[in-house]
Amino acid sequence: MVSIEKESYAGFDCVRVSNDVISLWITKSIGPRIIGLSLKGGENLFALLPDAQYTHQNGDVYYFRGGHRLWVAPEEVSTTYYPDNQPVSVTQIENGIEVIQPEENSTGLQKSMKISLPDDDQAVVRIEHRIENLGTTTAALAAWAISQLRPGGVGILPMNMELADEHGLLPNRQLALWPYTYPGHPLVSLGKRYLMVTAAFDDGPFKVGFPNPRGWLGYLLEGTLFVKQAKYDPQALYYDLNSSSECYCGPMFLELETLGPKTVLKPGEHLIHYETWRLYEDMEYDADEDYVDGLLSKYPEIELAIQMD
Repeated sequence: MVSIEKESYAGFDCVRVSNDVISLWITKSIGPRIIGLSLKGGENLFALLPDAQYTHQNGDVYYFRGGHRLWVAPEEVSTTYYPDNQPVSVTQIENGIEVIQPEENSTGLQKSMKISLPDDDQAVVRIEHRIENLGTTTAALAAWAISQLRPGGVGILPMNMELADEHGLLPNRQLALWPYTYPGHPLVSLGKRYLMVTAAFDDGPFKVGFPNPRGWLGYLLEGTLFVKQAKYDPQALYYDLNSSSECYCGPMFLELETLGPKTVLKPGEHLIHYETWRLYEDMEYDADEDYVDGLLSKYPEIELAIQMD
């Protein structure tokens, strides 16, 4: 059974959405943000960053805060870093809540999330991210869903294993690298089937993006596996050299990021980007690709990118 109640968490007025196995804390005083995520009796998997901030060009301050947020791609100061410092409206929906921010004055955009749990006590979260153009001009953008996780774990990024041609002669995968990225960093392992990032950086940052037809990203931390899934459209175009998935890592957190396709929103139009999160506990880890393949055999639902209606 899903429970919804008001609760203070990490210094914010929040709504706690939970069942018998999983809890989420969604902020009311700012957002939309999911500031906390934990299995029953466990620690928050999300990083909390109370001091991380960026001064916006209009003088407002963007606070990173941690947790899960909805951004607008491509990354531009005027749109991406628009502060989300205002209270959100909160409405209860079936097995969850919807949170809606006020319209952004300078962009005309409005972000919202519908967050829900299944009613059968699974460690599964479903999120509908929505961006609506309430302004008077057309906007070219994409949804960008970002989860900041505590350091100390290992990010698991699946490489495409489908052949591009019958004989396997053509390339079938690509990586986008940012100017500050050191591809040969000792905490980064590029295998045949997975790219793994150990979140123990004392320098950095590191960032990589890629088209992700396998539709999932993973993070293994202290015996818990966090998986986020998002649909990949092979016919669509994506920002950041066609990256539908990205991973950013620095000393304070590791980010798992999914992006929706490039979209043009006319005034009054909106887009929706779905993610499904799954949590598994009592995991072991030995930094081996065969171990990850074993997890997929045990939990085949990981390889299914869930698209909600």
